[in-house]
Amino acid sequence: MLEFTIIFIAALCLLVGFLGCLLPVLPGPPFAYAALLILHAGGVARFSFPELWLWLLLVLVVQTLDFVIPVFGVKKFGGGRAGRWGCFWGTLLGVFFFSPWGIIIGPLVGAIAGEYFAGKKSNQAIIAGLGAFIGFLVGTVLKFILCGFFALRFVLALMG
Repeated sequence: MLEFTIIFIAALCLLVGFLGCLLPVLPGPPFAYAALLILHAGGVARFSFPELWLWLLLVLVVQTLDFVIPVFGVKKFGGGRAGRWGCFWGTLLGVFFFSPWGIIIGPLVGAIAGEYFAGKKSNQAIIAGLGAFIGFLVGTVLKFILCGFFALRFVLALMG
């Protein structure tokens, strides 16, 4: 019964991890990583400590990139310094004040506003905002890839 409970709680964490890839208010990869930690700590599965540390590092990198990639997207799409700062501040404000959709809309609006107030034409500002949105999509894909890897490890651990 205890093993079933551990697996159930870990599976819930994994599910929340996948939901967190879509719902910005939930940190997806940390929840998916927690699922593996629960299996390990509960004795249901054994992972090596180097694996656990590497996976933690991957979670930290992906979570950081999720915030940084939209800023690079602004730059790649021709946005200037004001657009990158607007994207950065839009992301922060979006996360803390307008969740759950703020993390999607915040970088876009922030980049557009930054470029517009820096004197760029509206079409240039919108293109920079599009770069922020594409950056958000790339971050989302990275989170899904990592959570998918954790789900694979979860299933393999239970199978064997």
